[in-house]
Amino acid sequence: MSSGPNPFEGMPFFGDLIKMLGSQGPVQWDAARQLAVSIAAGGESEPNVDPLERVRFEQLGRIADLHVAQATGLSTSTTGHSVTITPVTRTQYALATLDAHQSLIEAMAGALQLNNQADPSAGAELDPFDQSDPAEAWLQQMMGLLSPMLIAMTAGSLVGHRSTRDFGSFDLPIPRPAGDDLLVVAPNIESFASDWSMDGEDLRLWVCLYQLTHHAVLGLPHVRARLEGLLMDYASSFETSPDSLNDKLNDLDMSSGGGDPMAKFQELMGDPEVVLGAVRSPRQQDLLPHLEALVCTIVGYVDHIMDRIGAGLVGSYHQITEAVRRRRVEASAQDRFVQRLLGLELTQDRYDRGEAFISGVVERAGTEGLERLWLSREMLPTPPEVDAPGLWLARIDLPNA
Repeated sequence: MSSGPNPFEGMPFFGDLIKMLGSQGPVQWDAARQLAVSIAAGGESEPNVDPLERVRFEQLGRIADLHVAQATGLSTSTTGHSVTITPVTRTQYALATLDAHQSLIEAMAGALQLNNQADPSAGAELDPFDQSDPAEAWLQQMMGLLSPMLIAMTAGSLVGHRSTRDFGSFDLPIPRPAGDDLLVVAPNIESFASDWSMDGEDLRLWVCLYQLTHHAVLGLPHVRARLEGLLMDYASSFETSPDSLNDKLNDLDMSSGGGDPMAKFQELMGDPEVVLGAVRSPRQQDLLPHLEALVCTIVGYVDHIMDRIGAGLVGSYHQITEAVRRRRVEASAQDRFVQRLLGLELTQDRYDRGEAFISGVVERAGTEGLERLWLSREMLPTPPEVDAPGLWLARIDLPNA
């Protein structure tokens, strides 16, 4: 080891910090929650949800429940008890969402950590006192040691931003912990209605229908198990790119006179993909077609059910639907990154693909044919079948299908 200057000199807290980070597992959940809450609440204290808002959603939820069950032929309950729709603050939603996604985030963090330990060229194995390129070696060592905190901060940031935008639990079609208490974000619904000059009661009912239809589909044990398995497999298959940070640091050109090097470094660290050092692995590339096929089918089906029952139930259904569907494909950079991180890139072509499959089934076999979609895991369409609904119908009509 070189006897050169210690890069940690003047940082007496660093050793204690590293001990703390290493003692809390692959993700620093306390930090993630603090950041998520800070972003969700905008640094201010949120007022509690008005009790009248709870009464409104309770009443509208019962109406939506009856119509969704009738239109889908599915049970909206996973426990045998009545489904409840609970309006919450952004802070409450952020904390609940972090808890709901905990297993996926920890799977991703564990994969990155394991990959980092297994690769001797990764930052955790570098000597911070290596004078061949001390600045680069020190930064890589820092990234390796701080990765649990960085993953936590990324998770907290992404969930915090989602909590300022989501309407409820299933804005992303990810199964939530078992139960029949669905969350909706009251301030987001209220602000969206105000921004678009919508009838607040109509929008509340629209949201109830949307959340309950997702809940009915994702509550089916075989659908839930299939989607959870794909998401978990995807999250646990990330690989680190040892050269990614090197390349980015070289691109900064710290030695040049143009610009502030620290500002450039801060901009680099603001890129979540650089912070995580994650790239899609070959395993993930293999999983994506199957994950996309299932998700396209789910979102296409939900939109179909919404169109089927919404127009006759929600006075301003078409206005709301147009605004919401435009909004969801004009997602922010944070929304897009968390979707890509989880393997759920819900771009317009994904929704169009799902819509085309569902429409193709209905045109060929009517609603009776569509009802067979959710009968068993074997009935779920394969990636090629999503693009050719006739192939799906032909397969499920085969003996022992």
